[in-house]
Amino acid sequence: MTVWQKISDFAGAVGDAGGGLLDDLAHVFGRERGGEPQNDVAFTIGVIALSAKMAKADGIVSPLEVAAFRRLFQSSPAEAGNVERIFNLAKRDVAGYQAYADQIAKLLTDDKKLLQDVLEGLLHVATADGVLHPKEDGCLADIAERFGFSRSEFRFFRARFVKDNCNPYDVLRLGPQATSDEIKAQYRKLVTDNHPDKLMGRGVPAEFVEIATRKLAAINAAYDTIAKERRL
Repeated sequence: MTVWQKISDFAGAVGDAGGGLLDDLAHVFGRERGGEPQNDVAFTIGVIALSAKMAKADGIVSPLEVAAFRRLFQSSPAEAGNVERIFNLAKRDVAGYQAYADQIAKLLTDDKKLLQDVLEGLLHVATADGVLHPKEDGCLADIAERFGFSRSEFRFFRARFVKDNCNPYDVLRLGPQATSDEIKAQYRKLVTDNHPDKLMGRGVPAEFVEIATRKLAAINAAYDTIAKERRL
C-alpha cells in the first residue's frame, strides 16, 4: 500500500471520528467550521500532509520544523494522535504534494485570505530551522502558484520569513515607477491589514501573532529603505 493510499484510508477514519480535529484546525485559522463535512476533512488532511511533505522537500524533516508545525497547528490532546499519524505518514516522502496543494486550492477557490494563511504557515515551518533550502523554496513557489498567487505575491510573502536581497518594492507589492503618494498609501494599507493586534483580537495561537509581527517588520523595513532612497 502506498503512503498516499494509507493517508486516504486514514482520512476516512478522521472523517468518522475527527470532528474535534476539524474544530481545532478551524480555530487555528480563525474561522468556524461550515460547509460540507467531506470538504472540512479534505482541508484538514490536506494542510497537515502538505506541511509534512513540504518539510521533507530537502530530504530531512528537522525536529525544529516538527516543533514549529506542532506550535502552529495546535490541536487538543484528544486529537494530537490523529495529527501525528497523518503528519508521520506524509513526511516519508515529498511525492504527491502537488495533489494536496491542488485540493486545498480547489476547496478555497473563493477564500484567498485563507490560502495566504496556509502558505504563510508553510513558510513558517520551512524556515523554523533558520534555513530555507532551495528545494523547499522551489516546493513553496510551486504551491503558491497552485494556490493562484503570482511570483511577485510569493516574493512578498516570502520576504517576511527569509532575509535576503529581496526588492523592497516587491515587499510593498509596487513597482519602482510608483509615485511617492502611492507608496505612502500602500504602506499605510499594508500596516493596517497586517497588524498583529488584529490576530490577537481573534484569539488565534501565539505562533500566528509571531508571523504577523514578522510581516509588519518586513513591511516597515521595505518602506524605510524606499523612504531613504526617495527622501520621503
